[in-house]
Amino acid sequence: MIKDRVTRLTGARVIRTALPAESPAISALHARARATYYPDGVPQDGTDWLASWRHAIERPDGHVLCAVEDGRITAIASFRTPDGVPADTVYLAQFHVDPDRWRRGTGRALHAACVEEWRADGKRTAGLSVHVDNRRARAFYADLGWTPDPQNPPAPGDHHLLLTFAVTGH
Repeated sequence: MIKDRVTRLTGARVIRTALPAESPAISALHARARATYYPDGVPQDGTDWLASWRHAIERPDGHVLCAVEDGRITAIASFRTPDGVPADTVYLAQFHVDPDRWRRGTGRALHAACVEEWRADGKRTAGLSVHVDNRRARAFYADLGWTPDPQNPPAPGDHHLLLTFAVTGH
């Protein structure tokens, strides 16, 4: 994967590779987006999200894309092929749109850039995990062609649903 390959212009929106210096803005956007689907507040599990985002951006085997509109990061996507899975599979670890930019095409444009990158990298399948209570995100992914992963149904009491996407079919 060539990390600086993706730069897409869609009107006033630019989709490009995120930079390590943007980790604070990305971490803040991530927190705003997650807060929308945790009715009792975002769980505090001790994760240092600023460090996690910086690591995701800097790791050589992953990629973080961001949508920039009006000079501000408005959406982020982080993906890579985890160890132990087929090389033609990619995992979308994080995908967030700033809540004040919902329903403006930002998420769709970012998803299209991800799919373009996956195709260029020879990926055939993508997977992701979505919070079961995040109905808005589940509808978004379903509309884009993501389906529940038949090989990994949720366990009783699980808070996440695994979805799969046929990269070559879209």
